[in-house]
Amino acid sequence: MDAAVSQRPSHRFELTDEQIASFHEDGFVIVDRIVDPGLASAALARFEPMFSGTFETGLYPDEWNWRPGRDDPSLTRQICNGWKSDRDVAAVVLREDVGQACATLGGWPGTRLSQDNVLWKPPGGRPLGFHQDAAYDDWAVPAEFVSCWVALDRTTAGGGTLEFVAGSHRWRSWGMIEEFHGPEDPERDLRKAAELEGVEVRKVAVEVPPGGGAFHSGRTWHGSGRNLGSAPRRTLVAHCTTSEARFSSHEVGYIYSRYKRFGDDSMDETHFPITWREDGYRSPFIRPYVDREIGWGG
Repeated sequence: MDAAVSQRPSHRFELTDEQIASFHEDGFVIVDRIVDPGLASAALARFEPMFSGTFETGLYPDEWNWRPGRDDPSLTRQICNGWKSDRDVAAVVLREDVGQACATLGGWPGTRLSQDNVLWKPPGGRPLGFHQDAAYDDWAVPAEFVSCWVALDRTTAGGGTLEFVAGSHRWRSWGMIEEFHGPEDPERDLRKAAELEGVEVRKVAVEVPPGGGAFHSGRTWHGSGRNLGSAPRRTLVAHCTTSEARFSSHEVGYIYSRYKRFGDDSMDETHFPITWREDGYRSPFIRPYVDREIGWGG
């Protein structure tokens, strides 16, 4: 086994009662430390090669939305399901303690990773439109998330960090927003939704050190502004759902429904691994995969 892997820090995250109560009150909870900074640093080192097209496992991610020389350099760079392409990313998003925390917040018997996001907002990077994550998950039943957002750089309000709208998890479902990446007006849909609800918008910025972050409901409105700082903002996100989730029998997601078998609505753990369950179960491949005992072809 690789020495760097075998010596990974063993910090285990646990939610406090106060954090659980804050999540249910506001639709999110901000935490100064979710993963050890050493894990955050190892994952951060993989960003340059990944976005340049060098993938440690040899497998392309499910989505690779920004490539050098092709795309606008002011847009936030995004890869989805980077865990399949790099085991330092997997070591963060497949963590058992993150899965347990998401199950606790979601009221689930277990947690399944629906997808991850590898996000890189450069200095000057444009906003991401305010949205609800659950609007993008209608290919699954139930269409609900609890997401864990982990900062790999220190985040600041002026550095394009994530912002939540407190209490917006109690608003009605909105659907997909008009413009997600780099909108001129990232709050356009948010304002319409708030007007419909008859409430004022109260935004809260996530300002944490590397390894810190936040958990939020799939119904909570969130987005981010322009990065006005001189440093990039790089993060990993684990979008989690209940371990009992299944494919929808009538909605088709143009990317992730490719993993549905005809006549079978169950989710294959190879693509949607169970990271924690109350009976102690975890998808068996996770530990040897993260510890580099097996690769994607192992």
